[in-house]
Amino acid sequence: MTIKRPRWWLVALAALVFSSLCMAQEGGSGSDSEAEGWYEVNALNVGLNESVDQTNLRTPRETMRHFMRLTEKGDYEGAAHILNLADLSPREQRARGGELARQLAEVFRRGKWLNISTLSARPDGMIEDVSGKDPRAGRMRRDIELASLEAGNDAYDIRLGRYRVGEEEPVWLITPESVSSIPVLYDRYGPSRFEDYIPEPLKQNFGLLRLWEWIAIPLVLLAIGLIGKGVHLVMTVITRWLPSGSPSIFFTQIRSPVALIVMALVTQTLLDFVVSFSAVVATTLRVTLTIVMAWGVGMIALRLIDTFMLHMTRRMAGEIDDSKPRDERKLLTTLYALRRVIILVMVVLVSIYVLGQVRLFETLGMSVLASASVLAVLVGIAGQAVLSNIISSFQLSLAKPLRIGDLVMFEGQWCYVESIFYTYILLRVWNERRLIVPVTYFASRPFENLSAKSTMEYRTLELTLHLNADVSCLREKFLEFAKAEENVIEHHKLLCSVTAQTASAQTITCFMMTVDPLSGWAAEASIREKLMAFIRDHHPDWWPRQVVVLSEQDIALGEHTKTHS
Repeated sequence: MTIKRPRWWLVALAALVFSSLCMAQEGGSGSDSEAEGWYEVNALNVGLNESVDQTNLRTPRETMRHFMRLTEKGDYEGAAHILNLADLSPREQRARGGELARQLAEVFRRGKWLNISTLSARPDGMIEDVSGKDPRAGRMRRDIELASLEAGNDAYDIRLGRYRVGEEEPVWLITPESVSSIPVLYDRYGPSRFEDYIPEPLKQNFGLLRLWEWIAIPLVLLAIGLIGKGVHLVMTVITRWLPSGSPSIFFTQIRSPVALIVMALVTQTLLDFVVSFSAVVATTLRVTLTIVMAWGVGMIALRLIDTFMLHMTRRMAGEIDDSKPRDERKLLTTLYALRRVIILVMVVLVSIYVLGQVRLFETLGMSVLASASVLAVLVGIAGQAVLSNIISSFQLSLAKPLRIGDLVMFEGQWCYVESIFYTYILLRVWNERRLIVPVTYFASRPFENLSAKSTMEYRTLELTLHLNADVSCLREKFLEFAKAEENVIEHHKLLCSVTAQTASAQTITCFMMTVDPLSGWAAEASIREKLMAFIRDHHPDWWPRQVVVLSEQDIALGEHTKTHS
């Protein structure tokens, strides 16, 4: 009988399968606490005297609801069971457990308003996300962050952890690391010395706040308002002492921002060193103060830029019109465009700073706004007109179809371009009225830029006279009057001719070149008045009239009729 030896690759395959089974068996024999989603411990809070009902600690939401319920009743010894005091000895657990629970309750009340409804109601703390955008969705968690608070230059997390003793059901407790940071956070967010003088009845809860807070908040706001009013008056007095010009204008414009900044600084000082309000009020005030501070600093910077631009405008161009050199008006247009760029950059930087400081999405629970699609829809709907004006404004600044000081004919009116802002254009009408036109409306309408190439304009003056009017005599007078006008230039282009004729009258048109449209209009009116006065005083028979022939000799027939007669 012949015995066949197994091939070498079959032996290798069998060895691989066997080793895999052994490794799987070894892996299954190890601790599976991490896979199950808890921390294995030998004991919990053995130094505490009382016991706690573990049915209230099965989920994160139930645990924190039970903690709040106990601390509101003043049962801090019972609330101590919700803290994992593993880092303390049994004696320290009995001595300090209740005090740590009380301090943590004060930290939650004043430092971080905890919305219990947002916590998981599942024993495993699993994140349920039907949208599938959260990468942690569907995974069990062994610890959950409740709050992240800053004290000094450090940040401290308060977290819930899931612990299991032996074969007992796992429970959720405040982690030992979070317990160790409670004293530091209490020193930062705990009650101030001012509260030691508040009567106990006023410390009772009334809604979201305590009774003394309902009384103190209006008084604090009134005091802060008076301080702001005082700062505004001081700035007004300083403005009167300053010489007229750019400094006084700048101080006048920054009175309100400076007053708001001082009010914010005083309020921040009160919150840090004098009084400590509940988390709802403190969070609202801190968000408001951050926004006010950022807005005030931004407004002061913007007013500084505006004052500089006003100084440059007065120094370079004076009254903004098209009589100034084109280079100066082009520079002013560029400065206004630069102003808009600076404003846009400042708004972006201030927004980033405010969001980074107040943690708007985390603090107010507005995580739905973090979705790019939601933001795009909101911006697209609410800011469509504003964004359209801003884009059109930048388009006008870059293409420069008009400049600051240009004279334009817009919808039948002569207007000077005074300013080009983000959303509107400021036009000065010839009668000194101001026309405010949205940028998109202006850009979508045809307009005539009378200063695009040159301000000069060829104007016409028409007179309707009788057929017997002497055109050569009238031409001489027109040339005399036109050359006497300083706004009439290029005298070689002066022209006076008969351009129309009817049975009883003739139209005489005078042509002249003027330096600009408005000056040309004034010169035209002046020359017309002089010509009419000349005709009225010396040749009244040139006025148009109905001719009735009473004899064969009529002046309309000319001088030659006398010879024949």
